[in-house]
Amino acid sequence: MAHPLISADELRDLLAREAPPILDVRWRLDAPDGSAPYRSGHIPSAQYVSLDDDLAAHGEPTDGRHPLPPATHFADTVHRWGIDDGDEVIVYDDWLGFGAARAWWMLADAGIPARVLDGGLAAWRALDGPLETGDAPARSRGSARVQPGRLMQLSIDGAAALAAQGLLVDVRAPERYRGETEPIDPRAGHIPGAVNAATTDNCDADGLFLSPSALHDRFSALGARTDVPVGVYCGSGVSAAHAALALTVAGFEPALYAGSWSQWSNHPDRPVATGPLP
Repeated sequence: MAHPLISADELRDLLAREAPPILDVRWRLDAPDGSAPYRSGHIPSAQYVSLDDDLAAHGEPTDGRHPLPPATHFADTVHRWGIDDGDEVIVYDDWLGFGAARAWWMLADAGIPARVLDGGLAAWRALDGPLETGDAPARSRGSARVQPGRLMQLSIDGAAALAAQGLLVDVRAPERYRGETEPIDPRAGHIPGAVNAATTDNCDADGLFLSPSALHDRFSALGARTDVPVGVYCGSGVSAAHAALALTVAGFEPALYAGSWSQWSNHPDRPVATGPLP
């Protein structure tokens, strides 16, 4: 897999030579519809992506809040974005890379090369990169082969097993991991055996990912090794994709538990741990 990040400088140089597909995944937990901010200013030619509609399915609470969509649905979405075989897709957002990482993971899982703009829209603006307003013209419908299943995933049973036999990382805020507060999901706490490493600590104060060596050291301190399976989960599977991206940058091959805590906590038969320890 090619390096999953692209700097704002590299993107500026790339756009001077060619016109790759660019996706703007403007999404926040408190403002999931990012279409208005997108239309107020986006990287030229970037297509708006609705995380809730394009990158997630809508099922029962026991499926989690952002389950992965069916392969046929995602294939249609990829074609609507105008992506063809051989394209390398650029994805970005304006919130620490959370939404962009979800798109990156799904594209990579489907066999489509993708890179996340490190630092997102803020890094582009810091370069005085040009912005367009309104909706970008639609690209011609694409024909890329979309074959999900290239990356490792965890089912709810797989997450339970990995917590006992490998390394399962809960990337939510520490207070949610400890079970001191739970603002969204029905039960507070964490999957027994999971360790905690907040996703926000994968980036520096400017929203740029830490260096590969710093990320490697961070995850190694939790017990990550190349010969030990490692998985990640969060609240609903979005920030877990961000952690999967960070682990990939660090040189690991993580598995994503997309159902995450929103699925686990909706199954009353699943045990819950609280406190600072796994």
